[in-house]
Amino acid sequence: MTELSSKNIKQLKKESHDLNPIFQVGKNGVTDNFIEQINDVLEKRELIKISVLQNCLEDKDDIAQEVSEATGSNVVSIIGNTIILYRESTTNKQIELS
Repeated sequence: MTELSSKNIKQLKKESHDLNPIFQVGKNGVTDNFIEQINDVLEKRELIKISVLQNCLEDKDDIAQEVSEATGSNVVSIIGNTIILYRESTTNKQIELS
């Protein structure tokens, strides 16, 4: 996991604006299968949004930290109940950070 500069974070926020959340975290919280699916999608897309539902018992900051550590990704931002994650793809690089 590489550190993102403020310039990179700004760029990623801009690129994530039109994205819809791909995953939802509900009352079951974060599971191994959930992490596995996020890993697969991060490799394909690099930038994803995760929605934290109202019935989730865990704190959204804790979820972001847990998913980030488990997937080796960076938390770009947490806006409301939406977490934005970024991880550079090894095989399908789409986003060029300046």
